[in-house]
Amino acid sequence: MTTTASEITYRLEQKRRVQADFPGPKSVALTERRKAVVAAGVASAVPVYVADADGGIIHDVDGNAFIDLGSGIAVTSVGASDPAVVGAVKEAVEHFTHTCFMVTPYESYVALAEQLNRLTPGEHEKRTVLFNSGAEAVENAVKVARLATGRDAVVAFDHAYHGRTNLTMALTAKAMPYKTNFGPFAPEVYRMPMSYPYREENPEITGAEAAKRAITMIEKQIGGDQVAAIIIEPIQGEGGFIVPAEGFLPALADWAKDKGIVFIADEVQSGFCRTGEWFAVNHEGVVPDIITMAKGIAGGMPLSAITGRADLLDAVHPGGLGGTYGGNPVACAAALAAIGSMQEYNLAGRARHIEEIAVARLRELQGQLSGASDVIGDIRGRGAMLAIELVQAGSKEPNPELTKAVAAACLKEGVIILTCGTYGNVIRLLPPLVITDELLNDGLDVLASAIKAHA
Repeated sequence: MTTTASEITYRLEQKRRVQADFPGPKSVALTERRKAVVAAGVASAVPVYVADADGGIIHDVDGNAFIDLGSGIAVTSVGASDPAVVGAVKEAVEHFTHTCFMVTPYESYVALAEQLNRLTPGEHEKRTVLFNSGAEAVENAVKVARLATGRDAVVAFDHAYHGRTNLTMALTAKAMPYKTNFGPFAPEVYRMPMSYPYREENPEITGAEAAKRAITMIEKQIGGDQVAAIIIEPIQGEGGFIVPAEGFLPALADWAKDKGIVFIADEVQSGFCRTGEWFAVNHEGVVPDIITMAKGIAGGMPLSAITGRADLLDAVHPGGLGGTYGGNPVACAAALAAIGSMQEYNLAGRARHIEEIAVARLRELQGQLSGASDVIGDIRGRGAMLAIELVQAGSKEPNPELTKAVAAACLKEGVIILTCGTYGNVIRLLPPLVITDELLNDGLDVLASAIKAHA
């Protein structure tokens, strides 16, 4: 049964409020302090500084209240201060903040591994390892695949984003800002064409046919018996919230199994109820050999994980996996509490409810735009992981200028939205799964007005 907003108690009033002097003087002052001490390479999408956050609302230091349609990039799915997470963190820090699981282990790491083994797809025997970030999880998934198979080659896809470390930059498809001038990158990474239904040259191509296209290239350029792993986001994140055509993922997974290739599902952004299922691969019944997780796993605390076949992860020698802070006890406590809230509030069902509201509103908006205002090329996504691809009217030419203008206009009205896409022309909607219907609709009103005004 879908959770209603009335079943969730919010600490802050769930309404937006933006004063005339935006950004306010305190945020302006903090920006000046920041320039003197924070590296210029760290950019922020929004020029305000947070003082408090709860549910679907963010308060800044000047008293403005913003509707949060970004969730810290899909992290705060249970809200930025979920009472269960806050309580678990408080209790954990009163006992110990760190001992290092590789030195003196603790129960919360084991308990979280048990939960992840139960929640992830497949009934096979599994093992879990905990880390700190999504990129770290991806790196270790590839390490495991290479060791277990004795092979080197790794296949990634067009429009992919997998992280900012050297190996994950190699796996990532977008040069600027993630890769430019940061090379050379890790070797033995090969890129294959993604199924991108809106931008396929042949709009009739099926998911199975798109998979065959990629498989043919793998066999020709690498050889299936040389590939250690195929890694793919079931719904691509930074690349533009691209949902591959139905049948694409199952066909790749089946071929990988036949060839002894480790199939890695990168669910760093799409996991933990975000798409209306616990994991995005569940939509087509795909069971990955290894699944990478982070972002929504711990209610905002830094934590990531890989869960996979026991024979793969147990193939690694003792000491070959780990890290000083991996599976920090406070983060583990937060994750157990966040998962509990997801179950209590049925946030997978809530994500599907958000999709129903948002997609209907966006389709209505698309129908209202015509002629020179016909700038919505595609509406896509699943659950509360939705996207609008903006184009030049009458074509599929990407329109990044409009995308930036819409995001800026929304911010001035008190709505935080994020952009993404290989071409910089996609608005992504990632509201907290605990957002109220009223707040969601208010945010969508602002977004629709901004698109109409700037189309």
